[in-house]
Amino acid sequence: MNRRKFLAALPAALAGAHAMVAQDFLPHFPKRRKIVPQGPLLVYIGTDTSRGVSKGIYQARFDEATGKMTTPMLAAPMVRPTFFALGPQKNGKRVLYSVAAGTDVASSRVGSYSVDTKSGALTMLNLVSSGGVGPCYISVDSTGGSAYVANYGGGTVSSYKIHDDGTLSEPVETLDFHDTARFGENGPNASRQSGPHPHSTMLSPDNRFLLVNDLGHDSIDVFPIDPTTAQMGEMEPHRFTNNHPGSGPRHIAFHPNGRWVYSINEVDSTIDRFLWQTTHHKVGESQAMLVETTTTVKLLADGFPASKNTAAEIQIASNGYFLYASNRGEDTLVVFSINQDSGDLTFVQRISCGGKGPRHFTLTPNQGWIVCGNQDSATLTVFKVDEHTGKLTGPVQTVPLNSPVFTLFV
Repeated sequence: MNRRKFLAALPAALAGAHAMVAQDFLPHFPKRRKIVPQGPLLVYIGTDTSRGVSKGIYQARFDEATGKMTTPMLAAPMVRPTFFALGPQKNGKRVLYSVAAGTDVASSRVGSYSVDTKSGALTMLNLVSSGGVGPCYISVDSTGGSAYVANYGGGTVSSYKIHDDGTLSEPVETLDFHDTARFGENGPNASRQSGPHPHSTMLSPDNRFLLVNDLGHDSIDVFPIDPTTAQMGEMEPHRFTNNHPGSGPRHIAFHPNGRWVYSINEVDSTIDRFLWQTTHHKVGESQAMLVETTTTVKLLADGFPASKNTAAEIQIASNGYFLYASNRGEDTLVVFSINQDSGDLTFVQRISCGGKGPRHFTLTPNQGWIVCGNQDSATLTVFKVDEHTGKLTGPVQTVPLNSPVFTLFV
């Protein structure tokens, strides 16, 4: 190559080399699956109707391109619809399941609704007993054949068969956590742990186990389940108690790798990390357990008293790099990065939720936004998520709605 040609080619060669070097030093975040919405998403919002203003389940539209939500409108009247689950699509149809968190047996119910994905309208299919008092959590197995409900006030967990038309059976099985021989004693916090308080019913990633966080007993119980029958009580559960009594386990989240489990503790405002181990036998005989890692992180800023806070929600980004949690009292959203070798959490950010009482928040399907329900300030707040740092910006929008307690995207 003569000198003139060499000099002409040099800038391009240097640019290529620079790009290669720069790429080697960039953080290697997994590529997020690009979800191209076919228009604004449907979002359903549960509310606390006991305050006498909101009337039930509301629906709105959310634009993932702009982060804007429309004004919520009543979709279905219901008593305290505080937690939802969405069944898998069957024959082109979707069914939404909601608890009705009543204060007695008669008003504690579970409802099924067919979803009109074009209009957002909900049509009730049926309403059945929750098998206890104060249902606070519902989950549906991945086949859409069974559902599981935690009754916080009544101290029970119930299972249900889901019929082909999406309706729920009456409870197939109801486990009473007051049975101390089976489920242990109350925790040491007399004001919060005077009895059992099952707070969540999370299905394992392989759909073979049910994990129940019991705030009253400081425990997480693991049951082998049969989704075809909704049976969960034939074998004794593996009962796990963390290493700090009085913590009050509330909700749980699995890392996408299926090995790490994170539990948020409501009473002492901490997060525990466990290892998840299973055996592989036939249905009903499999066993699983949580293994303590003695790894606990604080959710509150130094100096903020845990007695004035109750931790609430926990979610993990789909890329597995970030964990999000909410505090009621401090009224913050907290961001942690997740070490991809160890699973350890490192603090990234603490940001005001833009209201009061952030009981629940939800990452949008494209992971670009968080919608937070502020139960005590009658607002929903929207935050932008930075996919590289996990940090939140906002609120970029504040939407009025009385007592929002749960959000679900369809």
